Amino acid sequence: MASGQNLQGVTALMRAEMGNTGVKGLMKNKKVFFIAMFASFGGLLYGYQQGVLGQAVVMNSFIRDFPEVHKSASKLGWLTSVLQLGGWVGSLSAGVFGEVFSRKHTMFAGALWVVLGSFLSAGAQSTSYLYAGRLFTGLGVGTLSAIGPLYNAELSPPEMRGFLIALQQLTTTIGIMLAYWCAFGSNYIGGTGDGQSAMAWRLPMIIQGIPAVILCVGLFFMPYSPRLLVNKGKHQEALKTLAYLRNLPEDHYLVQVEFLEIKSDAEFEREIFDKRFPALSKATGNSVWRREFAQYSNIFRSKDNFKRVALASLVMFFQQWTGIDSIIYYASVIFQSLGLTSSTISLLASGVIGIINVATTIPAIYVIDRVGRKPLMMTGSAGMAICELIIGVIVATCGHDWASHSAAGWAAVVFVWLYIVNFAYSWGPGSWILIAEIFPISIRAKGTSIGASANWMNNFVIAFVVPPMLSGIGWGTYVFFAVWSAAGGVFIYFFMPETKGKTLEEMDQVFGSHTATEELEAFARVQERVGLTALIASRAGGVGASDGSSMDKEGNVGVQHMDKV
Repeated sequence: MASGQNLQGVTALMRAEMGNTGVKGLMKNKKVFFIAMFASFGGLLYGYQQGVLGQAVVMNSFIRDFPEVHKSASKLGWLTSVLQLGGWVGSLSAGVFGEVFSRKHTMFAGALWVVLGSFLSAGAQSTSYLYAGRLFTGLGVGTLSAIGPLYNAELSPPEMRGFLIALQQLTTTIGIMLAYWCAFGSNYIGGTGDGQSAMAWRLPMIIQGIPAVILCVGLFFMPYSPRLLVNKGKHQEALKTLAYLRNLPEDHYLVQVEFLEIKSDAEFEREIFDKRFPALSKATGNSVWRREFAQYSNIFRSKDNFKRVALASLVMFFQQWTGIDSIIYYASVIFQSLGLTSSTISLLASGVIGIINVATTIPAIYVIDRVGRKPLMMTGSAGMAICELIIGVIVATCGHDWASHSAAGWAAVVFVWLYIVNFAYSWGPGSWILIAEIFPISIRAKGTSIGASANWMNNFVIAFVVPPMLSGIGWGTYVFFAVWSAAGGVFIYFFMPETKGKTLEEMDQVFGSHTATEELEAFARVQERVGLTALIASRAGGVGASDGSSMDKEGNVGVQHMDKV
């Protein structure tokens, strides 16, 4: 029996020969480019939400309309962090809803939540409406952050999925940058003094709903996930969808292989669950809801699975406790605390953060597969810790009189920018890539969902505690996060294996477990049963498969094997 790795090698070689890999392949296939663009709207919304409120709260018009928020660090913390609370609920529930209602419908619901939340916030006349708007927006972006990349990956050719995962992080940084600069531009509506128009802070809130409306409309024209169609037994529709997405005939070798890969993966997940938990499987019956919730027990009943989920959650814990979102959410507040008392100047300094974040993430996408996750993340941890310590020292020694130490204040601002550089090339893309790589096949979707929810929960805590920390311990806030940044690098060094270029089987050996090896063997048997092994063997050997299928030089295969489908 050919191994799954060897089967994939033959298929990958043919894809490479056809020139369908990387950015070049993405530009050749306009449908995939369209899908990538719409996946970017999810990342764009996620990033925009991270940056918009922190810019609005320093505007004179916002302070005039909501003085109670400006005067209370705890109210500002709650207003910011309620978004993360909604995001945690949205991301954790998206995995189940995506299976029951489809990825497409779940994304549509997430976009609707963003539309509702955005316009509730924009039209708020009291803090109650602000809180509600932020909560609903959080539900939406949390849902999109979990289900959007999954939908995008399932519709994209396998050889482009890694690039699109990194693209999601890039569009998130673009969303943050847009939030900063939209706020900077709208700050001039009605002037920057006490006469500033309320539209100065409301317009950025309105703008955040526009991409969500576009996403809602665009989803009507998007196909269902082939994986979902296979799970529901709609095999012919799934095959037709794949052919449409790949711009190839249904009997083309690559379409046939990808379809059988999806079918074998779906059958494997059901088989492995039934084998491990026969009583639980029997109890769920035909209920989709029960089966989806019951499959979470697969994580906690296996020591190896639990270990990997714990590592994914800790990666997101340390990512958040580097203090990155304390900067993203409260950039203008922090810059004002560093002596940039003018709201216009503080907004401008925040806009520079957005540019640096995007500019540094772009090269990181291309080097992380060459350099590796661990070297970049450890270097980034050291760089962030050093920058935060220097900022803390500057604030401790000069913060009592910024007017007399304006140069020191600007030096602190520069080190905030350098901190962003160190995060953007390391923990920014690295943490999201890691949680997508370390899980065995049977728990990958749900394990990644739990990892994403850990990001949101720690995000919630950070957003809530930073305003009281800045007002209470001042320079100690930067030292506090410096310690955690250094601790994150230590964690990566001692506990996280390097995943660059490693197959699932190789990572299983690194983790000291045999679970994934056993699963791969079972997966290979399923591949043989559905006809995938024979089909790929026919390509490798250049002869007809044992099931009677044939293949011409263009890659088209006979469909005699379809009776097995």
